[in-house]
Amino acid sequence: MALSTDPASGAAPGPRPTRGSGASALGAIVATALAVAAAIGVGELVAALVSPASSPFLAVGQAAIRLTPEPVKQFAIATFGLYDKVALLGGMGLTIVLVVVVVGLASRHDHRPGLVLVVAFGLVAVAAVISAPAFGPADLLAPLAALLVGVAVWSLLHRLATAAGEAGGDAHTGSAGVPDGLARRRLLLTAGGVALGAGAAGIAGRALASGGTSPSSVGPLPTAATAPPLPPAGADFVASGTPTWITSNADFYRIDTALSVPRISTTTWSLRIHGMVDREITLDYDALRSRRLVEAPITMSCVSNEIGGDLVSNAVFLGVPMRDLLAEAGVRPGAEQIASTSADGWTANTPLGPLTDDRPAMLALGMNGAPLPVEHGFPVRMVVPGLYGFVSGCKWITDIEVTTFAAFTSYWEQRGWAEQGPVKTQSRIDVPRAGATVPAGATTVAGVAWAPHTGIDGVEVSVDGGSWSPAELAVEPSADSWRMWRLVTTLGPGAHQLRVRAKDRSGDVQTPFVTPVIPDGASGWHTVQVTAV
Repeated sequence: MALSTDPASGAAPGPRPTRGSGASALGAIVATALAVAAAIGVGELVAALVSPASSPFLAVGQAAIRLTPEPVKQFAIATFGLYDKVALLGGMGLTIVLVVVVVGLASRHDHRPGLVLVVAFGLVAVAAVISAPAFGPADLLAPLAALLVGVAVWSLLHRLATAAGEAGGDAHTGSAGVPDGLARRRLLLTAGGVALGAGAAGIAGRALASGGTSPSSVGPLPTAATAPPLPPAGADFVASGTPTWITSNADFYRIDTALSVPRISTTTWSLRIHGMVDREITLDYDALRSRRLVEAPITMSCVSNEIGGDLVSNAVFLGVPMRDLLAEAGVRPGAEQIASTSADGWTANTPLGPLTDDRPAMLALGMNGAPLPVEHGFPVRMVVPGLYGFVSGCKWITDIEVTTFAAFTSYWEQRGWAEQGPVKTQSRIDVPRAGATVPAGATTVAGVAWAPHTGIDGVEVSVDGGSWSPAELAVEPSADSWRMWRLVTTLGPGAHQLRVRAKDRSGDVQTPFVTPVIPDGASGWHTVQVTAV
């Protein structure tokens, strides 16, 4: 420690106060943040080279989805809608930032808190990867590499941050004899290099993971043996405020558990059909494309759709009929359902009845005249009219096992959802919106109703709890798709309640009894409050 003499009094030399001991607050936080960032970046890069699903960051997010209680998931879907995954990833990022700041400050004088944090993050990632449904031994490479890099970077940067923080014990040198400016420059240069390396690794990893065959590269879709006519005039009432009869691929709702959608090459994709069958079948992409194809408009609805919600869409799908594949495989007596598995390990259970009757249940290759978008299951997904997606809509499908209900329990069934999921007859008011102010007098009320594969036979509207008035129905191109409706009614000045109900072709009328989405879809009449002025 340096000594000093008081020039005025000539007093004996005394100790000069040091600038500090240990790392500065900023230095410790930066060291912690960059150690975590380097671990994440390297984990992304190694995962992209080995198995994109083993990304430590995404694996932790997927584990959070699997472990989150169903009421919390439904709250997230209801609150954030199609942005629930963005909200989850943003929440994870914010949590990491807060933890990094707290642990960084605790590591100013002791390297152990930061080391424990990095190791804990690494072990959580390892556990998340191991618990993934599609786990393979090679998947461990990414979280282990992230753990080792995180520990190494933390040790290096904390040592440099400590040296820089303690520099200044002498006018020109730190406690270790390192010049003050040089200690800081070493920290800044090393931190900058780590930041660049972490960013480059993360960006490269995401770019590689986003590779695979692009839907636009598979060429023109084959021609279907049977194709629906173009939507006739009058299939929707867009001018009155209903959706278009066909939902564009960009606007089609998306609900699944994948934080990062699987990127699958058509050259490596294959589908295995096995289990309770006489003949096991394995098909590659080209073999599937070469089979008899059908094209049909199909309305899909998510079981999480609340009354009046927008998690329902309609598109024209092109694919191979499921009944053809199952007939070729030869379903054995006693079989009750198929268990379908996605490339990311997600599973669904679908009863055999809807797969083998006259509805256009299919393994879809195309959507609205184009190959399936990646977000909607490219290269192949299953679509079954009349069933909620949680029991039928397996995206990125790679395996089908013919089995029984007792022998297999699907992803959502394990979490309290129903064994079977027929779509409930539903209707929705699209205009006027809830809380809207409309001119008094003649008012157009319009919306959409659906009962896929059964068909909509009528829609009625009630104003202020009064009698039910039949609405005008749009042309119905297919019973497997939704149907638009509209009604002109008179509203006097003041507040009004509008209510809608639908009747399907089987004679069932939409129930007024309100139920939650769990376990087999919401029910009730959609009701909106408006004010006429």
